[in-house]
Amino acid sequence: MVEETTVKKVKEALSKAPKRKFKESVEIAVNLKDVDLSNPKNRIQEEVLLPKGRGRELKVGVFGTREMKPKAEGVADIFISDEEIAEMAEEKRKTKKMVNSTDFFVAEAPLMAVVGKHLGVILGPRGKMPRPIPPGTDPSGIISNLRKTAKIRSKDKRTFHVPVGTTDMDPEDIAANIEAVMARIRSRLERGALNIHTVYVKTTMGPPIKLEVK
Repeated sequence: MVEETTVKKVKEALSKAPKRKFKESVEIAVNLKDVDLSNPKNRIQEEVLLPKGRGRELKVGVFGTREMKPKAEGVADIFISDEEIAEMAEEKRKTKKMVNSTDFFVAEAPLMAVVGKHLGVILGPRGKMPRPIPPGTDPSGIISNLRKTAKIRSKDKRTFHVPVGTTDMDPEDIAANIEAVMARIRSRLERGALNIHTVYVKTTMGPPIKLEVK
């Protein structure tokens, strides 16, 4: 059951956002307290399957063998064969552009070492190292879930942002996504909600609206 207070705050954020001719993202800004983020062990790096989806199409790329290609075509947005991985490392500008425009990657497990060796320096800092899948598996289910997934990355800053939907979604659906994200964040903090200072919800261009921390 979604908290009515969360729905109310989402509605306020949507109503106060300047009207745009394009669909804006909705995100939450989370401010932590009493957490030593200089220690990498205390940083949050999670992926959350949003119960109501992202509200926009996410791009997913697949690193795979020749046998994987027929299964990935029509499901993934980009397919990168094992022969192309080393070549991509030589074309850094082109590869960075592709990585920046792609939200998630998956790779057949035996290729993970090759991807890490040649492309880890590009994928790693962007939080886009691929998720391993068994060789020859049908990637459609995994890709479908990734299209509804949000990343939570606190890095070494106490304030971080998480996408929870778009302005054309129902406020109740955005609120459900917010609560799923906050539940995961609380589970990763030593003192749960006591390590959360404030949380705000906002559209890309709109003012932040403070949420209750529970």
